[in-house]
Amino acid sequence: MIGIITGSGLYDLPGLEKAETKSVETPYGQAGVVVGVLDGREVAFIARHGANHDYLSNLINHRANIYALRELGARAIVATSVMGVVDGSLELAHVLLFDDLYFPDNRLPGGESCTFFTEAGQPRRGHYMFGSPFSAAMASIALRAAGDIGISVVGGGTYGHVNGPRFNSKAEIRRLQVAGVTAISQTCGPEAVLAGELEIPYLLVGFGIDYANGVSREPTPIETLDRNLNLASKVMPELITGTVALLGPENIPFEGFVYRFE
Repeated sequence: MIGIITGSGLYDLPGLEKAETKSVETPYGQAGVVVGVLDGREVAFIARHGANHDYLSNLINHRANIYALRELGARAIVATSVMGVVDGSLELAHVLLFDDLYFPDNRLPGGESCTFFTEAGQPRRGHYMFGSPFSAAMASIALRAAGDIGISVVGGGTYGHVNGPRFNSKAEIRRLQVAGVTAISQTCGPEAVLAGELEIPYLLVGFGIDYANGVSREPTPIETLDRNLNLASKVMPELITGTVALLGPENIPFEGFVYRFE
C-alpha cells in the first residue's frame, strides 16, 4: 500500500476506485483516511486540511496522520504541497522536488517536539538521522512519471518548513534565502520527520504558486496565485497517479537511519 497526503486545493483524488473512508484510531487521536485503488495500486489517502480545508496548518494532527498510514500498511508516502517560492530565479507554476530540509525548530503546530519518542524508556526510541529526509529513489520515479506525461520539474532544492497560519515577513524570508531554501509551506516538515522515525520512505512534491514575501519587486497578484492553485489541482493528481503506477510492488528503500535504544 502507498500512502498519499495532499494539501491546499486538492481535497479528493481523481481516479480513486473502491474508495472506503476509515476513521483510524491512533495513540495521538483519530485520522480520517480514504482507502482505495489508484491505477491498480492499493493506496491510503489523506487530505491533510480536511475535505473543506477545515484544518489550517496550525490544527493538523501530523502524528495521527503518519501513524495511521503506518497502521494501514503504507510502505511509502507521496505528499504534495503548494508552496511559496523563495528562490527568485525560479519561475512559478513548476513542480518542485527536494533533497534537503530546513526545519530547525523541529516543532509540531502545538509547540511540542516533532517526534513519536515522547516517553522515557519508550520501546524503539532513538535518533533519526538522514542525508536527505526525502526519498531519492521515489524522486527518480516521480521524474520518470513527469517525463511520461510532459510535466516540467525543478529538482534538487531545499524545502523550508515555516509555522502558520500567518505568512512570513520579508525579514524572515531573507533569513530563509541565506539558508538556501528553495520554497516553503506550512505542513511538510513534521510529515518528513515523523515518517522517517517510522522508517517510511517519504517523497515531497511541491508546486510553486506565488513568490514569498519580498522575493519579487511586486507581490504576486491574487489572480496569478489563484490561477496557479487551480493549475496545481490538475497537475498534481496526474503526477501522483503516474508516480504510484511506477512504484511497483517491490519495497522502496528507506534511505535514512534511526539509531535506536531498545
